[in-house]
Amino acid sequence: MMTDLRGSSETEFVGTCTILGKYIVFHPYLGHFDATSQPDQSEVQPHVIVRLARTTIAMTFARTIMRVVPVPVRSDNYAYLLIDEATKKAAAVDPFDVPKVQAQAEKEGVELAALITTHHHPDHSGGNKEFHSAYPDAPVYGGSDNVPALTHRVKDGDTFSVGENIKVESVPTVYTRPSTQTHIPSWSGAWLPRATRRIRFVIMFRIQFDQNKKESLPDTLFLAGCGRFFEGTAPEMHKALSYLGALPDETVVYNGHEYTKASLAFGAHIDPDAPGMNRLRELAEEKVTTGKSTIADEKQWNVFMRLDSEAVRQATKAQDDVEAMAKLREMKNSFRG
Repeated sequence: MMTDLRGSSETEFVGTCTILGKYIVFHPYLGHFDATSQPDQSEVQPHVIVRLARTTIAMTFARTIMRVVPVPVRSDNYAYLLIDEATKKAAAVDPFDVPKVQAQAEKEGVELAALITTHHHPDHSGGNKEFHSAYPDAPVYGGSDNVPALTHRVKDGDTFSVGENIKVESVPTVYTRPSTQTHIPSWSGAWLPRATRRIRFVIMFRIQFDQNKKESLPDTLFLAGCGRFFEGTAPEMHKALSYLGALPDETVVYNGHEYTKASLAFGAHIDPDAPGMNRLRELAEEKVTTGKSTIADEKQWNVFMRLDSEAVRQATKAQDDVEAMAKLREMKNSFRG
């Protein structure tokens, strides 16, 4: 996680984001965060070191309030547990393999209290009916009537809680039409100058909205890659990734799928000299990579977020970013490297 100390002050919001899509999640009783990006170490002053120490304390404290736990399911999907540590209650996100999610919840010592569906595709929502049968009193949240076992359809501005201390708020779509857009955020850090301040956690869970029966971008950002345009377009994906690229650099990325090795191979084919490729190669060897990259990382090594780079333009022969996005995705679809 990266911390930006330039121009920060005690009262500024210390950005926190995770990308999994359409929700802001925060604890209602703790303090404000501050924005972040790593400074030149020669510029770090003593008061900054103090702030770093306070930030570390706050991050440690905040982790005692909520956690995001990935649960690998199927051959390459991820489900998640969003855990309220105070009440030991959790929301299951896309629990395709219900027994596996239940086993992880038991291991974490938490009670499954809700289900959040990112979008209706069967590899994400295929466990909904089984989950609802096992937990009939647990709400099933989603943004589309196509979501199996749906009990609570959410729209922009809707809020709900996980446990007693985590509030989830649906945030406006970044598109001009309803969509399945965005992905995960987490948070970076803050310090607690006094107990009355609030620490906000921003956890964005991808949620699909099908008003006017329009849908797009079922899976948006992956580690070093992006989703196919099953129901969306190149301009929409470009807009989505541009939106995500504008999030704080320390925003942590949680993927809906484990495609890192394939994304690495394609990225290295297009731009083998992209910054951070050695670290990406190391990451790709890990069994679980979700939650281990940030928006800053993605802007270095993800070719779909570097559309104006010389390597991408040479590979695609594109005249603008949208054309580059379209051609790059076509190339990835047929890539067998």
